Amino acid sequence: MISFGPAAVLGLCFGFLWGIGCSLTILYSIYLGGYRKGVEESLAAEKPERFRKALARIRQRNGKETPSPK
Repeated sequence: MISFGPAAVLGLCFGFLWGIGCSLTILYSIYLGGYRKGVEESLAAEKPERFRKALARIRQRNGKETPSPK
């Protein structure tokens, strides 16, 4: 039973790190997909409705903000 302990701990550590690495890879690929879609929409001649609404919200928010003193 003593020889099983270190192997189990190593297996648990490697398995945990492998799982975290896979999760981060999936999140990164989702992020890149969204980034690519945003760039495609910004370069399109006819902007999608969702893009125009988001742009209007950003411009409205930027117009309401007061500049911070320097």
